[in-house]
Amino acid sequence: MAHPILVTGATGTVGSEVVKALTNRGAQVRAGVHSIIKGDRLRQLYPEIQLVELDFNRPASLHVALTGVERVFLLTPFSPEQVEQGKRLIDVAREAGVQHIVKLSASGADAEPGIQLGRWHREVEDYLAQSGVPFTLLRPTSFMQNFVHHHGESISQQGRIYLPLGEGQVSYIDARDIAAVAASILTADITQHQGQAYELTGPEALSVQAVAQALSEASGRPIQYVDVPEEAAREGMAEAPAWLRDSLLELNALCKAGYAARVTDDVERLSGCAPRTISQFAQDYQQQFTPSA
Repeated sequence: MAHPILVTGATGTVGSEVVKALTNRGAQVRAGVHSIIKGDRLRQLYPEIQLVELDFNRPASLHVALTGVERVFLLTPFSPEQVEQGKRLIDVAREAGVQHIVKLSASGADAEPGIQLGRWHREVEDYLAQSGVPFTLLRPTSFMQNFVHHHGESISQQGRIYLPLGEGQVSYIDARDIAAVAASILTADITQHQGQAYELTGPEALSVQAVAQALSEASGRPIQYVDVPEEAAREGMAEAPAWLRDSLLELNALCKAGYAARVTDDVERLSGCAPRTISQFAQDYQQQFTPSA
């Protein structure tokens, strides 16, 4: 009987797509969820998966989740504890005899000195590299799905995207393409990708204005990009925790300066399929960009 592949963050934007991609490949999937109740929707979609409660802050739950597992897709929550949480899982995975960890990192994690988000990921990357557990790193750019999950309400209700990115271009990637790469690596021979780091991008670098145009064409209604001054963006996040506000503003500044525009062919080379365009994404999610009845 095949060993299950553990997917952490299994109900999130990327994790849920990894579960789907692995299931479609016939892999046995163990979905790590914060609560079994929260994972019910996953089980309804994919009855064959295993659900396991996984709390990064409770080593006992990690031991249970990793029992009998040979491969892991490691996605930690976006939180100030993500470094400690990532290291904790790596420690338990090593004790459990895990043979391969595919870590979801971020584009630019290897840059020096880099931004805070990148430094957090790099610290876990370095820890993983020194752990002795075979690993592969996935470093995607910003997700297209952020326009649904973070900007969907303002788009559907106001027809506007508010971001402080100026004319900066970003090689946005569809989370489904990240999942396709992850599933391909997690079901391949471990030695094929051991020690590798892949930069995952969409097919082109786009300004938010270009994104707004694609969403307008797909939804059949005008959607405008509103370039928010940095100070206004800071004021708009005044009630957010300082670590969250500062790290997001730093990321936005990097994108505005054009440092997130690099395009690679890693998605097509690793998954066998060209990455989705912003137009394809907009068509697939068009209902999310129209006012609710």
